[in-house]
Amino acid sequence: MNGATQRPNPRRMLFDGRIEKRVPMAVQVYLVRTKEPHASERALAENVSPHGARVRTKQVWQPGEEPLITPLASDFPQPARVVYCQPGADGSFCVGVEFEGRSVKWGDWSTGKPR
Repeated sequence: MNGATQRPNPRRMLFDGRIEKRVPMAVQVYLVRTKEPHASERALAENVSPHGARVRTKQVWQPGEEPLITPLASDFPQPARVVYCQPGADGSFCVGVEFEGRSVKWGDWSTGKPR
């Protein structure tokens, strides 16, 4: 059997790490390094899901760091884990975070600005 006639095997497909749909929603948040709690930064969470988000920030973050993310419309910080940090076009950084073991309802905190 040649490769042109083979059917794709779902067991062999690559997994890209994203198991749920992201929502193009903008949410203003405070981003805090747990090792430097007095150095918070106002940032924008975008492309969100119940278990993660991309946060546009002015600082470089390392994978594995565990920031606290607090939406401006809430008093409850959400512990997260940095998955990636990529440079943005405007000098900012795009940081992918995940919320392990919890689910975040972003709709309650949306600024209403589509992304």
